[in-house]
Amino acid sequence: MWRYVVRRLLQMVPVLIGTTLLIYLAVFALPGDPIRVLGGDKPMPPAVYQTLRHHYHLDDPLIVQYGKYLWGLVHGDFGQTLNGQPVGDVLTAGWTVTVQLAITAWIFELVVGIALGVWAGLRKGGVVDTLVLSGTTLVIAIPSFVLAYSAQLIFGLKLGWFPTAGTDDGWPYSYLLPGILLGSLSLAYIARLTRTSLVENGRSDYVRTAVAKGLSRRRVLVRHTLRNSLIPVVTYLGVDLGNLMAGAIIIEGIFNLPGIGQQIFLAIQIKDGPTVVGICTFLVLIYLLANLVVDFLYGVLDPRIRHD
Repeated sequence: MWRYVVRRLLQMVPVLIGTTLLIYLAVFALPGDPIRVLGGDKPMPPAVYQTLRHHYHLDDPLIVQYGKYLWGLVHGDFGQTLNGQPVGDVLTAGWTVTVQLAITAWIFELVVGIALGVWAGLRKGGVVDTLVLSGTTLVIAIPSFVLAYSAQLIFGLKLGWFPTAGTDDGWPYSYLLPGILLGSLSLAYIARLTRTSLVENGRSDYVRTAVAKGLSRRRVLVRHTLRNSLIPVVTYLGVDLGNLMAGAIIIEGIFNLPGIGQQIFLAIQIKDGPTVVGICTFLVLIYLLANLVVDFLYGVLDPRIRHD
């Protein structure tokens, strides 16, 4: 198992370099001068302008800029914002909010999504199955911001069940409604994926053999059918944790949550490239760590994968 994990860790290195290079090139190759934007409407003295460009390595070739950024990243330095604040401080201020929001959404989609999928898969073609498929299709079809504003109006303002903005009530209460909304789309996919995988595996030879041997329905479901059906679900859940953190921009804006999604949105508006690159790099690391956990769980759920 340890050789399997080390192999996956080594595979993460070129992925990290490639993704951060693409992000860096995409941000800093855009037209426009961030130093001019930093000066605003007032003309900036040439000496100050050149000093700032040199400080942020903007007078170097683009690939040299990336090399210096990567060297700093190896030493735990995510760079500096255009106002001189370390990007790490921006992440420290906002990542707790985003992580709490993402974890709330992730737990919601994990528990409810798998439960609905198993419930529908065990009653294929029945009323429950039809309701789950219809309900998840409806959730997928409605834009997330429409769901968010509607839920905020109904459950926050009209009924008063949840806070409508901010984090004053702490976790989990302040994060319940935005977390449910953030995880609702992924919940729909997880429920459908679990249901389809369960139905598929229920027709497999090894399941029929287990039934023929006289094993109880519960044991066949838990030890055989469900265990193999969860492999694609685990894949989706692992990748989706990064998706939730990256996709929290809309929800954080609607519910006024001071997370990194809101920070990256503000940084894009003022062309603060170092902040955008630093936060995106942080999200890439979250993706890679989530995929590493998924690979580890693969080996636990199906030992054959360790030897591939």
